[in-house]
Amino acid sequence: MKVSEDKSYNNSNSINPTNFQGGLDSRKIGQNRRVLGVINQNLVMEGRPYPCVVNKRALSEYVFFVFLWIFVLVLVFFVLIFVFVFCFFVFVLWVYCRRNEVCEKKQADPGHRPITRRFAAKVVADTKKSNAEGTTKRSNLGNSNGFADSIFVDDEHKPAEDQPVPMALEQIEEPTLVGSDQMEEVEMEDIMEEPVLDIDTCDADNPLAVTEYIEDLYSFYRKVESTGCVSPNYMAQQFDINERMRAILIDWLIEVHDKFDLVHETLFLTVNLIDRFLEKQSVVRKKLQLVGLVAMLLACKYEEVSVPVVSDLIVISDKAYTRKEVLEMEKVMVNTLKFNISVPTAYVFMKRFLKAAQADRKLELLAFFLVELSLVEYAMLKFPPSQLAAAAVYTAQCTIFGVKLWNKTCEWHTNYSEDQLLECSSLMVDFHKKAGIGKLTGAHRKYCTSKFSFTAKCEPATFLLEDNNL
Repeated sequence: MKVSEDKSYNNSNSINPTNFQGGLDSRKIGQNRRVLGVINQNLVMEGRPYPCVVNKRALSEYVFFVFLWIFVLVLVFFVLIFVFVFCFFVFVLWVYCRRNEVCEKKQADPGHRPITRRFAAKVVADTKKSNAEGTTKRSNLGNSNGFADSIFVDDEHKPAEDQPVPMALEQIEEPTLVGSDQMEEVEMEDIMEEPVLDIDTCDADNPLAVTEYIEDLYSFYRKVESTGCVSPNYMAQQFDINERMRAILIDWLIEVHDKFDLVHETLFLTVNLIDRFLEKQSVVRKKLQLVGLVAMLLACKYEEVSVPVVSDLIVISDKAYTRKEVLEMEKVMVNTLKFNISVPTAYVFMKRFLKAAQADRKLELLAFFLVELSLVEYAMLKFPPSQLAAAAVYTAQCTIFGVKLWNKTCEWHTNYSEDQLLECSSLMVDFHKKAGIGKLTGAHRKYCTSKFSFTAKCEPATFLLEDNNL
């Protein structure tokens, strides 16, 4: 009984397809549709979209505006960068032009020179002279027709000579009594007066130039340069070496210096150390080359960034000495010199004097060529380093320009007049003439290369020798 009831219950509740399709009530379907319509209408009236519908138009417009704002911001950013770069380059160009104007303005405008007593006296003399000529003409006219005697001269129309002289000119009427010859001499003196240039103006912004106390530095160098000088006849106390051997050593060291590509300061200090050591210590000839090598080693330790090792010096001396001998000689030399290595050499003054001469590379190379020729010669020890440097610059200028050239600026900064340099300069010209001949041609071969612009091939200034002989 129970099974049959369950079956009948299941049969009653089951929905057949035929019954579902044919048994739905059309009135119920219409009611459902009306209910859904009312729900949708309420959603629309409240401003909310359909739950399952995406508003594609609003989303696309939002993305478009986002990308548009990003594009505008990027464009503005690049425009700002361009404006900043342009302003920066304009500022750099202005600074560069301003600096060039300061460097090119080497001397003061003579038109802005203050009125001196001589110039004021000349003005008064010219004024009185012109007034005297005008008075003479008027008197001649009056005597010719007799009409000038009856002319009444009003106070307002008095001649310039009767009017009061200005205070600035009234106090200097006495110089007007100077004769015409002396006045012409004064005028020529004013015209030929040459200004002294300020050679440190261009380096005002360069902290390495130390323009604030550069004059004090070179004043100190001139005071202490005598401590680095040696007696011009110290070789007399040497029993086994002579001047010729010294010249051969230094000529060889010039080639070694060039081969190691060392700085100029090292060569000048090397020669100075050799002379100072030989003045105080007697040396046999077989140790003379060792003295030169050790002097260059000490100079390199003081001046160079990369110092040649001892083994390199031994090799370049053809292994004539051992490492122990080099180190022993180094101890002897520093003790003999009492560790006083730093002295002002000719190189220190050369840099300053070349700047005063406004030298280009050609003039600089020629001056260094001449001074290196002088290092070899024992006779040049009688000149202090500053005079040697000044004579080298003077001789180089005469060689390049073909005339004697030594202006007020060079004379002011070197403290040497042209007459004081003629003796040393004549010797340099003679060395220049003989540089390519003989056995000691190390400096000549060095400056005959393209590295030094073939400077040694310049013609020497022989007219200096002729003038000096006269």
